[in-house]
Amino acid sequence: MTSSASKVGESGLVKTVEIEGRGRALVASQSLRGGQIILTDSPILLYSAHPLSSSSNAYCSNCFRHLQTCSTLVSCSSCPCLFCSPDCLTHALSSSHSPWACLTLSLLRASPSLSLSHSERQVQARFLVAAYNLAIVSPSHFHILLSLQGMALPSSDSDAPTFLHSLLSSLSPPQGVAGFSVELTTALLAKDKLNAFGLMEPPALAPGGERSVRAYGIYPKASFFNHDCLPNACRFDYVDTASHHNTDITIRLIHDVPEGSEICLSYFPVNETYADRQKRLLEDYGFTCYCDRCRVEANWKDDDEQEEEQDDEGQVMDEDQDEQMIGSENEIEIGDGGGENDFPHAYFFLRYMCTRENCWGTLAPLPPSDSDASPSNLMECNVCGNSKKSDEDFNSDEDRLSVDD
Repeated sequence: MTSSASKVGESGLVKTVEIEGRGRALVASQSLRGGQIILTDSPILLYSAHPLSSSSNAYCSNCFRHLQTCSTLVSCSSCPCLFCSPDCLTHALSSSHSPWACLTLSLLRASPSLSLSHSERQVQARFLVAAYNLAIVSPSHFHILLSLQGMALPSSDSDAPTFLHSLLSSLSPPQGVAGFSVELTTALLAKDKLNAFGLMEPPALAPGGERSVRAYGIYPKASFFNHDCLPNACRFDYVDTASHHNTDITIRLIHDVPEGSEICLSYFPVNETYADRQKRLLEDYGFTCYCDRCRVEANWKDDDEQEEEQDDEGQVMDEDQDEQMIGSENEIEIGDGGGENDFPHAYFFLRYMCTRENCWGTLAPLPPSDSDASPSNLMECNVCGNSKKSDEDFNSDEDRLSVDD
């Protein structure tokens, strides 16, 4: 757990509103420029993404910095946990690694019933320790956690709350936590499922291209961002490269956003197909997406089915009518890069998707020097961090991939 201050990049940029059918959301309170940082958020709790049975101890148990990057390592006197510095250990002992959390994690590691459980159950146990520890060391932050929206666990995991609550009760129940019960445990797991952000391994530590989640965090303000399959903002984190606040995330605008517009993130890489996006959103977040992109691609799906029927009847399809594939399996038609309401899909993929192999990150302009400055023509990828794309690069790509009317 780190400091939970949620800091708006510039005063008054966004505000929280209720949107019918979408719940709480963040909208622009003024006209905003591409590249502007609209939020810097710190987690109210963090927990490892690795099972308790994992022997890996490669990260600081407080800030999750990779220990290979640290010159001084300090160990907990009561358990095998390591910390990147004496200061991190001191902070952890009064927050994320309190005596109760230290004892409970040690007991859970030694528990035969949990060691035989699947890895997801062990990670859920880590979350519950972090959540109940938050109730002990910072009741106000615990109430923030409880105020977030939740999503019921799938039927395949419906026994998790009862099992984990019984285990905690038998090993090390949190003392002084009002309402400690299986119902509260169920509610907490529901909050985690809908609000946890995964902190990914930096690309340098994933040479094969498959990046894993290092830790999960609950970010109080960032949890209000809704999803859009063509987002107007994206999340940056600087794990292992930040000098301080290693687990902070920043939200930066991808392009200009007019006053009153909702600011949305994509909950996963934007290159996924319509069917895969809908399946993932329904299973992981409990909703069906009706964003502009999904409405268009749902019609493409219907058109494809009609074309297949025509083909079966012996009619020849005109290949010139096929849309060109850009950057993913989705079919997108090149547009002219118009305004917010007619933002062409192909323009987004050409302008804002990283072209680095196996990256699939989103490009956003570097932050402008001041609020009145034009967006930078240098683009930064929120995944690999090194990909930059100038306007000249974009124009050459647009010329190369344009489709004749």
